[in-house]
Amino acid sequence: MGRLTGAIKHLLIINIIFFIATSLFGEQMYQWFSLWFPENENFALWQVISHMFMHGGFMHILFNMYALWAFGSPLEQMWGKKKFLFFYFSAGIGAALIHTAVNYYYFNEGMNVLLSSGLTRPEVIDIISQGKFNTGWYELASRTTIDNFLMSYSTPAVGASGAIYGILVAFGMSFPNSELFLIFLPVPIKAKYFIPVLIGLDLFSGVTGYSIFGQGIAHFAHVGGALFGFIMMWYWKKNQFNNNRWN
Repeated sequence: MGRLTGAIKHLLIINIIFFIATSLFGEQMYQWFSLWFPENENFALWQVISHMFMHGGFMHILFNMYALWAFGSPLEQMWGKKKFLFFYFSAGIGAALIHTAVNYYYFNEGMNVLLSSGLTRPEVIDIISQGKFNTGWYELASRTTIDNFLMSYSTPAVGASGAIYGILVAFGMSFPNSELFLIFLPVPIKAKYFIPVLIGLDLFSGVTGYSIFGQGIAHFAHVGGALFGFIMMWYWKKNQFNNNRWN
């Protein structure tokens, strides 16, 4: 952790502007800039980027922006502004792709069940696009299957968390022995231990549906951001990516 670097400062400002605008024009902002399922009528291509500047509440943006500053500042100082921004947005886009891919699985799993009951695809889309569904659907498949199907279509993703998880991975690989002082742990823990455990918990929550962090969290977006962050770091280290390429 250190001084407020250039890219981080601008990211903080943009996130704060989006947060204030969302507080003033909440429903419209969520409709335009959250990441919706591609088959949802609210989906737009720019949301792959814009969702990274949207947050669901004060604590959400507070934790994300603190992590961006705390873990991102050393990386920007080491890499420079251009390389840092490339990494940040690549991890965020990677998180969006993984999140959407998982939602496609949930959506098609539920859709196939409903199609087998005699409904047509346009009929199902029309029903759920109105925020409705038949409780009898729960008799066709498990509650989890139907709930995941409905959520995949109607619940948008917001937040910089996917990009932040990429930053966490990069920090852990660059400064593995840095000791982190966490509020909920009485002793410092090294980055190389804490960050893999955190990602593992998200993977566990995504697979099982049981979350110790609370509900409404896009766990696979976190895992996706971490995965893309790891791939980029592995590639850069393997190929000894030169900072001069980003000048």
